[in-house]
Amino acid sequence: MIEGEDLLICPTCGTQFDTPASDPPSGYCRICDDPRQYIPASGQAWTSLKAEAEKHETKWKQDGQDERIWSIWAEPKLGIGQRALLLQTPHGNILWDCIAYLDQPLIDFIKSLGGLTAIVISHPHFYTTHISWAATFDCPVYVHSLDQQWLSRTPLPSTKRVLLQTQYEEIVEGVTAIQVGGHFEGSMVLHWDGHLFIADTFVNVPSGFYRKDRPKGTTSFSFMWSIPNMIPLPPDTIHNMWKAVKPYDFTATHGLFTGWDIRDENVKKSVLESMKIQVRTQGFAEHALLDEE
Repeated sequence: MIEGEDLLICPTCGTQFDTPASDPPSGYCRICDDPRQYIPASGQAWTSLKAEAEKHETKWKQDGQDERIWSIWAEPKLGIGQRALLLQTPHGNILWDCIAYLDQPLIDFIKSLGGLTAIVISHPHFYTTHISWAATFDCPVYVHSLDQQWLSRTPLPSTKRVLLQTQYEEIVEGVTAIQVGGHFEGSMVLHWDGHLFIADTFVNVPSGFYRKDRPKGTTSFSFMWSIPNMIPLPPDTIHNMWKAVKPYDFTATHGLFTGWDIRDENVKKSVLESMKIQVRTQGFAEHALLDEE
C-alpha cells in the first residue's frame, strides 16, 4: 500500500490533496485554477493513485553520457507529464522533481539504487504526490518557502518537509538548490558537478537542441510566467534569473521532459543569449541585461 493512495489527485496537473477521493469537492483544483495553468475544456476531474493503479507504467532510463543520472517518468502521463531526475551523488541519491504516479516497480527500482537521501522540487506544478514519495522513501522533501502557499498536503508526523529560506541552499555536499524566481516566485534550478537541472524554470525550445552552425539570433531557451498559456516573463525578472545562476559554471542542462538535455561547453552562454533575444523581441533595445557578459 502506498501512502495517500486514496487521496484526491487532479489529473490535469497531478497535484495531490488531503481530501479523500471518495469525497471530491465541487470546485476547481487551485493549482489549475490559476492563470499559469488551466482547467481543461472537458472541465475539472478528479482521481487518486488507487484509481490510476495499473493504468500507467513507470519507466526509467540511465543517461547516455553520465551513468550517475536517471530520468524517471510514467506512460501514459498522469498530470503534466514531467520527468523526475535521480542523481547518484557521493553523498546519497537526490531526486529532482516528482512525477505524480508512483508504483511498486518504481519503488523497487529506486530502492535497488540505495533509496533516496532527499527530494528537491523546482516549483508548485511538480509538488504532485511528494508526501507519498517522502513517506515511501523516508527522506526529506525540499521546497522553497516563497511558494509555500501552494502546498496542498499536510506533512505526516513521520515525514519531513523543509522550506528553504534563502537563494542558495546546499542540499548535500556539491548539490545546490538555486532560487531564481520567474515562473513562480520560489522557482528553483539545481546545480551539481557542471549540470544545471532546469525543470521548466528555463524552458527548452526546439531550436536549442541542434548545436552546430546555428545562425545568429537562434534561441535555446525561453523564460515564461505561464508555459501552457505562453505568457513570457518581463525583462527585469529575466535579469534577476541570470544574476542568480551567473556564479555557477555548467556545461549541461536537463529540462522538463525526457530527452530535453543539452551538452555544450557554451550552454551557459546560450542561456544568457536566449535571455537577451527574449528581451530584445519584447521591444527593449536598452536594458541592463543586454550589457551582461
